[in-house]
Amino acid sequence: MAFDSLTEKLQNVFKNLRSKGRLTEKDVKTAMKEVKMALLEADVNFRVVKDFTNKITERCVGSDVLGGLNPAQTVIKIVNEELTSLMGSDITEIKYQPGQATTVIMMCGLQGAGKTTTAAKLAGKMKLKGKRPLLVACDVYRPAAIDQLKVNGQKQDVPVFSMGTEKSPVDIAKAGISYASSNNRNVVILDTAGRLQIDDDMMKELEDIKASVDVHQTILVVDAMTGQEAVNVASTFDNRIGIDGVVLTKLDGDTRGGAALSIRAVTGKPILYAGMGEKLSDLEPFHPDRMASRILGMGDMLTLIEKAQNSFDQEEAKKLNQKAFKKGFDFNDYLTSLDQMKKMGGLTSILGMLPGFGLSSAQMDQLKGSVDEKKIGRTKAIIMSMTPEERENPKILSVSRKQRIAKGAGMNIAEVNRFIKQFNESAKLMKKMPGMMKGRRHSGFGKMPFGF
Repeated sequence: MAFDSLTEKLQNVFKNLRSKGRLTEKDVKTAMKEVKMALLEADVNFRVVKDFTNKITERCVGSDVLGGLNPAQTVIKIVNEELTSLMGSDITEIKYQPGQATTVIMMCGLQGAGKTTTAAKLAGKMKLKGKRPLLVACDVYRPAAIDQLKVNGQKQDVPVFSMGTEKSPVDIAKAGISYASSNNRNVVILDTAGRLQIDDDMMKELEDIKASVDVHQTILVVDAMTGQEAVNVASTFDNRIGIDGVVLTKLDGDTRGGAALSIRAVTGKPILYAGMGEKLSDLEPFHPDRMASRILGMGDMLTLIEKAQNSFDQEEAKKLNQKAFKKGFDFNDYLTSLDQMKKMGGLTSILGMLPGFGLSSAQMDQLKGSVDEKKIGRTKAIIMSMTPEERENPKILSVSRKQRIAKGAGMNIAEVNRFIKQFNESAKLMKKMPGMMKGRRHSGFGKMPFGF
C-alpha cells in the first residue's frame, strides 16, 4: 500500500507527542528530527526535507502552540497543512483550449514508466467528461507500443491514429492532428517514444515535435517507485523541453512516497494524476490535501466515496448495509461484498483510504486477513460448496457440515475452520462499525458496502 512505511513512522512520532501532554520546545525539535529521518528514509529530496521540517518547527515554536490545550494535535494539524502545501495545495487539472478548438497533449517519459497505458487511461477519463479524444501512436521504434496503444484504446472505446513505423514522429503528429480536425476530435494525445534512460536523441525528437505542431500541454509520466530518480527525470525533462505537469504511476506499489513529496517542490510542476493500479478507475486526480491525509494515516474518505459511487449500484449497496448493520450478513452477502470491493480496487485499496476508526493494529490486520486478496478464489470455493441454507445461516455449520464443505472445495477442514473464524470475527467488527463511523456517514458514505 502506498506510503505504508512513511505513515507508520509518522504515526509513531505523533503517538509519542500525544503521550506527553504539554510540549516543550525540545519535544518539538526531537519530533522533527524523527520526522526528518522518516522522510529521508522515504527517499524525499534532502533540501525538501530540510525546508519542510524547518517550517514546521518555526510555526510550532514561534507561536502559542506549546502552551495550548492540545499541543500535539495542533502540531499534527500543522504537519498536515505543510504536507499539503509541499505537494501543491490545490488540485491542478489539464487545461483545454477554449470552445471547440483542438487541444494537443504530448505524453513523454522513460520506457517502462507506463506512458502508453496512462495515455489510454487519460483518454478514457476525458471521454467520460464529454471530450472526444484521439490517441496518436508516435513511437516508431517499438511496433509493440503501437499494438499496445491500439489494444488500450479499444478498451476505452477511443480511436487510435497510426501510420506504422515508416514515417517520422513529426509527420505522424502532424497527420494525427489533421485527422482529428477532420473527424470531430477535440483532444489529441500524442504517445511519444521513451528510452531506457535519458539521451539526446529522445530529447531532440520531442523538441522537434513541439517545434512542428502546437502542443498545448506536455505531460511527463514517471514511475513513483524509482523515488529520487523520478524527481531527477522530471527536472531534466522540464529543463530540456518544458513540462506542464506530471503523472505518477505505480504509486500503489511505492511504500516510501519520496517522488510524490519531492516533485512539486523541486520542479515547481504539479502532479496531475496518480496511478494506483491497472484499471481506468485506478488513475486518480492528484489531490494534495487528500494525499497528505493518507500519508498521516487519516484516510481519504472523499476519494473512497467517489470510487464507491462510480463502482457499484447504490441501491444494492444500501440494502447490503442495512442488513449488515441491523441483522448481520450471511455468506451470500459476503460474496456480494467481495465483488463490490474488487470493483473498487480490492480491500487493500479501500483500507488505504479508511481512517483508523480507532481499531487496533491487530484488528486492522484481522480485517486484512479476513479477505486476503490472493485467497479470494479459495474463499469463493468454500462458500460455493455450502448448501443455500448454510450460506443463509452460518450458525448451522456443524462439524459434519464443515467436513462435507471441505471435501467439496478440495481443501482440508482446517482451512474451512480458519475462514469461518475470520468471517465471524469480521461480522463482530461490522457490528461495531456504526458507532465508529458516527459523524462520518455523510456525503453518501453510509451507502458503501463494507461487508468484509
